[in-house]
Amino acid sequence: MNTEMDILNLLHVIRKELAELMILKKDVLNLDEACEYLSVSASHLYKLTSTHQIPCYQPNGKRLYFKRNELQEWLLRNRKCTSHEIEELASSYILSRSISKGGVK
Repeated sequence: MNTEMDILNLLHVIRKELAELMILKKDVLNLDEACEYLSVSASHLYKLTSTHQIPCYQPNGKRLYFKRNELQEWLLRNRKCTSHEIEELASSYILSRSISKGGVK
């Protein structure tokens, strides 16, 4: 009995991983696939599309489709700088301000 449950659980895991791999191979995703790819609910994704916050396509005015690469770009927008990058930007800003005011040469 326990072996059968183990096999069923393993099959379930394999099926889920195959579904994820199929999503990564496709260039155009439907709503359900996009929800899975973004790890969001369908209602949240509908909200994002209705407020024009995420790129999507409606070829017949009904079903929504998404380009996987555009979703990836959308996910990677608004990058936050590291503390080190902020310190470097501050240092270069201070240095450029002092040069423009005739300070450091």
